[in-house]
Amino acid sequence: MPGAGDAVARLVREEGTRVLATLVRVTGGIDLAQDAVQDAVVRALETWPRDGVPDNPRAWLVVTAKNRAVDLIRRENRRAGKEAEAMTWIDPAPEPPEVVRDDLLRLVFTCCHPALNLEAQVALALRTLGGLSTAEVARALLVPEATMAKRLTRAKQKIAQARIPYRVPAAEELPARLSGVAATVYLIFNEGYAAGAGADLVRVALTREAVRLARLLAELMPDEPTVLGLLALMLLHDSRREARLDGEGRPVLLADQDRERWNPEAIKEGVGLAGAALRRSPGRPDPYAVQAAIAACHALAPSYAETAWDAIVSWYDVLLTVQDTPVVRLNRAVAVGERDGPAAGLALVDEIPGLDAYPWWHATRAELLHRLGRAEEARAAYGRALDAGMSDPQARHLRGRLGQL
Repeated sequence: MPGAGDAVARLVREEGTRVLATLVRVTGGIDLAQDAVQDAVVRALETWPRDGVPDNPRAWLVVTAKNRAVDLIRRENRRAGKEAEAMTWIDPAPEPPEVVRDDLLRLVFTCCHPALNLEAQVALALRTLGGLSTAEVARALLVPEATMAKRLTRAKQKIAQARIPYRVPAAEELPARLSGVAATVYLIFNEGYAAGAGADLVRVALTREAVRLARLLAELMPDEPTVLGLLALMLLHDSRREARLDGEGRPVLLADQDRERWNPEAIKEGVGLAGAALRRSPGRPDPYAVQAAIAACHALAPSYAETAWDAIVSWYDVLLTVQDTPVVRLNRAVAVGERDGPAAGLALVDEIPGLDAYPWWHATRAELLHRLGRAEEARAAYGRALDAGMSDPQARHLRGRLGQL
């Protein structure tokens, strides 16, 4: 049955990320682990629809991938002792107690090595984790796909040439890698929260995995404002999940969402964590904590009409002092447009450079032009947004707005 096959493919995709993380740990390298996991995935897609899904799908994939890795090492046959080394992967030696215990979080930390610049760290971690393709990583970091492919290749080459080991850093090294780790986890969440392409707007498996990783980070580094702010921000965004789509899978805008369907427990926890993160960074506010404060303003508003836009614009002003990026300026312009009217918002949007390939810059312009009654300009902006690429549900929504013109 096609439906069963689709379900198996989705399960394999979701489990594959953690299986890859485990294989990187036991083999010590990305390329070998990726080859072995890819083979295990192919076998699963061939046999599970026919024979049924095993009781423990992840364990099946791990064992199959380990066996494939051993076979690959045996075939290399380059030096004596290699086969014996490969056989030790089946039952690796225990590691020190201070090491990060979750394989996926370990892999994020190992990819975020200080020998690589921050963008390369994040790109490598996102791609290696298997949840995001090169195209998705490129969209997340706002660079062309070809540029991202070259960046990933250079990062792997640097790791190989410098013989950087894929190992978990010591506890005292973790804070130095936190920026890359936090950015990686948040971008995984973002791709799940609003997929950049494909049939689904929301990829729940990605958002859940990102929240899980953030919770593990909070256990590991409970006093870090970055970690607390990151977890708060994701919980507050994710609290709206059930209200973001209608019965046919179409996006429901924030202004039209049924707030009774928001998750009050997630909002309460997120607001508390945001406050704790802000208290721990009084001198220079942490960017994730400030974004969480903005999300809290939305979460606590009784209705869209009662949203505290003054407070939101003020928080964006704070955010610009620690994270002045074109996307932050775009989001601030949207808030100004809600507070002061579409003309004020459009004036700010048109001042932002560097977002011509970003679909949501064009979509924001289109919406503001639409509200101002400038139909022809709005139609052109909607068209450019659609041409820039987005998920199918988002594209359907924009085509609907375009039809209203």
